[in-house]
Amino acid sequence: MKIKWTNKAIADLSRLHEFLALVNPQAAAQTILSLAKAPARIIHQPRIGERLDEFSDREVRRFLIGQYEMRYELANNTLYLLRIWHTREHR
Repeated sequence: MKIKWTNKAIADLSRLHEFLALVNPQAAAQTILSLAKAPARIIHQPRIGERLDEFSDREVRRFLIGQYEMRYELANNTLYLLRIWHTREHR
């Protein structure tokens, strides 16, 4: 299985880093590293995340990494990283 990051997921990482780095640059770097490593854990058990019913025609799931939610889609033997945000953000 391959891992592919969407442009939105990459933009989310950048946005989260910028926000966190204003307060604590070291914590920002650690958080982003943790989020970037998460797909390697998911790929071993791709259905570990909760399936989201609102995407009934697609296999979209969510996985929590600490206080962050990562949404991903399984399709064509590929894990697509869709979005990432802090659970306190209004989505």
